[in-house]
Order: sequence, then structure tokens, then C-alpha cells
Amino acid sequence: MAITDDIRKAATDPTPLYFLAGTADLAVQQAKKVPGIVEQIRAEAPGRIDTVKNIDPNAVQEKATARAKEAQETLQAKVTELLSTLDTDLKKLGESAQDFALRGVGVAAEYAVKARETYEKVAEHGEQTVRTWRGEAAEEIEDFAIAVEPSAEPVEVKEEERPTADAEDAPSKKNPAKKAPARKPVAKKTAPPAK
Repeated sequence: MAITDDIRKAATDPTPLYFLAGTADLAVQQAKKVPGIVEQIRAEAPGRIDTVKNIDPNAVQEKATARAKEAQETLQAKVTELLSTLDTDLKKLGESAQDFALRGVGVAAEYAVKARETYEKVAEHGEQTVRTWRGEAAEEIEDFAIAVEPSAEPVEVKEEERPTADAEDAPSKKNPAKKAPARKPVAKKTAPPAK
């Protein structure tokens, strides 16, 4: 039965759908920024193209050659330094490898936790988005307002007795009265008049 319960839980869990809705909403928000970026690139492009046209190819080649020689010399110096200080003791190398492996496992676990947190945040954003699409956000705000400002006087709700077939034989049982808080209408805020 545990497998059936797991399958039922997985099939009825709305979190993946909320994640998709949140991802779609975030994508739409980012897509709204694209026209501004395109305009910025369009404005900057002529100046950058002119700069590239005015560059002397020989000067660029000389700079690239000088940087390549410098990088090669630096790399050779680092390799020589590394080889001279390299400890060839196999035991120390094995310990270092084991230490790196353990650190890798720790880092992988940390990334898994961060990925799960991000997934949950996006799913929560998607749930809010879906509520907004459905108009449920307004209902939730009303419920919150009622919870914040409960009425001073509780209202009694009485249940009516229903006759049964055994009503003549058995003495009547009265249900105790239940109290429920009265709901106040939520006042809507209006914008101040323009001056």
C-alpha cells in the first residue's frame, strides 16, 4: 500500500505545476526587458563598429604576440615551480585525493539543497501567480483582514432538531449551540481625490 500511496501523492502534488507556472511568469518578466536591451545595443553599435574599423591590425597582432609570449613564460615558470615542490609521497597524494573526494561530496550535497530551495521558491512564486490568475489573492486578503480584526461579539448558531423515526421512543437530544465569529464587511480603500 505504501507504493500506491506514494504514487497517489505524486500524482496529486501540484508543486511541479506551480513550478512551471512560476518559471513561465519569470520568463515573461525577463522577456519584457528585451526591447530596452535591444534599443541600448542599437544605440551603442555604431560607436563600437567605428572603433573596430579604426584599429590597426598590425598593432593588434603585436599586442597578441607579446601577451602570448608573456603567458607562455608565466606558465613555464609555474609548471617548473609546481614540479619542484611536488611531493611524490604516494600516501600524501592518496590522502589529498580522498580529501578532495569528500569535499566534492559535500559540495554536491550543498548544491542539491540549494537546488531544492530554489525549486521550492519558484514553485511558491508559481502558486502565487496561479492565485493571482484565479483571483484568489483578493479572497486571501479578506480572510486575513477578518483574522486581524475579529468582531467583539460572537454570534450563536443554533441547529434545528430533526424528527426521526424513533422520536416517540427515544427522548429528544439537544445539540449544544456552537459559536462562530461574525464577519465584518471589509472596507475597501479608495484613492484620495486628485488636487
